[in-house]
Amino acid sequence: INRDSLRDRGFLDEDIDKIEAALPGVFELGFAFNIWSLGEDALWRAGISAADASLPGFDLLRALGFSQREIDEANAVICGSMTVEGAPFLREEHLPVFDCANKCGKTGTRFIHHMGHIKMMSAAQSFLSGAISKTINMPNEATVENVLDAYEQSWRHGIKAMALYRDGSKLSQPLSAKSDSTVSADAASAKESEIELRIEQAVAEAVTDALANARAEWEQERAAAEAKSRAAAVAAAQPVRRRLPARRGGFTQEARVAGNKVFLRTGEYEDGTLGEIFIDMHKEGAAFRSMINCFAIAISKGLQYGVPLEEFVETFTFTRFEPQGMVSGHPNIKMATSIIDYVFRVLGLEYLGRTDLTQVPPELDEVVADDHVPSGAATADSGPVTAIAAETKPATAMPRPARDHAQNGNGSNGRAADAAVDVFEATAAVSVISAHLSEMMGDAPFCDVCGHITVRNGACYKCLNCGNSLGCS
Repeated sequence: INRDSLRDRGFLDEDIDKIEAALPGVFELGFAFNIWSLGEDALWRAGISAADASLPGFDLLRALGFSQREIDEANAVICGSMTVEGAPFLREEHLPVFDCANKCGKTGTRFIHHMGHIKMMSAAQSFLSGAISKTINMPNEATVENVLDAYEQSWRHGIKAMALYRDGSKLSQPLSAKSDSTVSADAASAKESEIELRIEQAVAEAVTDALANARAEWEQERAAAEAKSRAAAVAAAQPVRRRLPARRGGFTQEARVAGNKVFLRTGEYEDGTLGEIFIDMHKEGAAFRSMINCFAIAISKGLQYGVPLEEFVETFTFTRFEPQGMVSGHPNIKMATSIIDYVFRVLGLEYLGRTDLTQVPPELDEVVADDHVPSGAATADSGPVTAIAAETKPATAMPRPARDHAQNGNGSNGRAADAAVDVFEATAAVSVISAHLSEMMGDAPFCDVCGHITVRNGACYKCLNCGNSLGCS
């Protein structure tokens, strides 16, 4: 591109002088070769209409037939490369002094990294009460990760405010290091395709991240809901204590076990179900008294928290320890292997109708009292059984409110036997046969099945209550 080549394309010397006059103020030849510098007449002589020259993106040099390589070479010779990179007599280590916010020219590769802006601002920020008015410039090739890093590093360096600008991000910008007007249509199309591809990739990554975050939040919410439901299930499964009313009914049973007087007292709910027990003895030491009281409290707490009374009866009946032996004062229980055995025999009979735990069932007791023990006193002609019955006066249980169901205080059903309990509460005389056996077989062992006293059967013993033999018959 020179005077001769321009004259060959129809330009006059005065037209070339206008172009040279405009060259000091441009950084690319294309800004000097336009309709405003040359005028419509010069373009007409070159065979180009004013309408074509006014079209967006029109390149006069390309329209005159010059190649892009020729235009680039002329730009480098006439307008310069607009960078000090590659300049003669300039050392490589001196180049950072000339670095700018963006790449210089088309061939420039150096620019101030965004961390340079950030560290400079950080050095001055501590001496200022407000924020620094400074733009952090980034090249057109900057990625989303570079932008995120710039914001994070600004925060880490204590900068109060930062303005970030990527080169070419605006449709028009006051400062430009190079012109895109000479880019070919193919190059522009390729660049647009690349930009669209990058946008699609960014959108796809953003959608993937959003779905992953939504899925993670959903999983977290589901886990929280499951944990809450499990906690609710555990809370629902925990036992709830049903407390007794401040004033409650019950009964007090006085009896002697192997000569030791025992007072068994119970506390009931409004519906007559068992809720607590008290065991009092007057001939025990402090340790035994404390143990028996704590045992009664534990049983009461268990009843109030829903443990079925039947479980306690099955567990503690037939426990054997001293004092044990004959029971007096109770119309149906005549033998006990321990104080605990006696207590739960009484509770099983009273609240569960467990006549199998008694030595004198209420039905048998009623028949014997009606048929063999007259209401009058025994005469001299009466037999030994009548005399024993006369000496052992029948005892009648105190009347208590009737129960519809045999259960403990928390609503756990036991084995109902209302008919037997009703008969027992009506009358419960001492069994003459049991009284006779008590006198005659006091040294006999207890049955290892039901706890009833056994009778001699040859060289061994036999239980008349359940039929169990202790060895030889």
